[in-house]
Amino acid sequence: MSGTVKVVGLVPHPDRPMAQELARQASEWLQTRGVSVRVPADVADAAGLTEIAIPTDEFAHGLDVAVSLGGDGTMLRTVDLVYECGASVLGVNVGQLGYITEVEPDRLDWALEQLLAGEYAVDERMVLEVTVGSEGPAAGRWWALNEAVIDRGRSSRLVRLAVTINGTFFTTYAADGVIVATPTGSTAYSFSARGPIVSPRHRCVVLTPVSPHMLFDRSLVLDADEELRFTVDEPRGVLLTLDGVDLGVLDLGDTVTCTGGPKPARIVTFGTRDFHQLLKAKFGLADR
Repeated sequence: MSGTVKVVGLVPHPDRPMAQELARQASEWLQTRGVSVRVPADVADAAGLTEIAIPTDEFAHGLDVAVSLGGDGTMLRTVDLVYECGASVLGVNVGQLGYITEVEPDRLDWALEQLLAGEYAVDERMVLEVTVGSEGPAAGRWWALNEAVIDRGRSSRLVRLAVTINGTFFTTYAADGVIVATPTGSTAYSFSARGPIVSPRHRCVVLTPVSPHMLFDRSLVLDADEELRFTVDEPRGVLLTLDGVDLGVLDLGDTVTCTGGPKPARIVTFGTRDFHQLLKAKFGLADR
């Protein structure tokens, strides 16, 4: 059982008609039951929901639950929107893999009924806190549910990143890039770069180099309270991406500091989620 839901935010994928139609249906369903509903202004036009649009930077204020209508990318964006206010996020899979979404579109009405009845649980997931020292647009503090990626962008050259761990120099990576992933993100880009799969019950940070041009080419698994700090040792700059969103180019001497976030992201679930069986189903592993 969880708390009473009075204010719901809807975050549909802006380019998927099914997601937009589901947002309209959910809005009507919720409002007829006395629930206050809102959508971020930057996706309201596409969904035909301008009458309940709210500035994106005010979207999370007073929110109880946000409903993500899209794939894992939309889910990641929704978590980012509401993380600091502590609202829970329900993921509706209007995508392909849907690894971190909870329900399929044909069960949306059922899921909303469960929400209003308080018949849901909250799964807490560690996030990554990323602090960027730069004069560019990426400067500041950011959050990521999956990963931070520092890479060469569209260039064909290697990047060089000097790495310290807990304030002590470790090595300089020469690679196409590096991935710093949470346990949730260990099944995403980090996995495709041959990083380990980590149970979301853990609190840890996984550092995985991408196509390293050096003898040391393995992932490192660090405690969530340890601090990774990257200093750009590349005069032509590198690209920083968080959960698939480009933050901007970092220049020589800029820094990126990664550690576990101060609180978890909150994901709505209905019943127990068996991570290992979900992993098996999503990757099509055989029964025998």
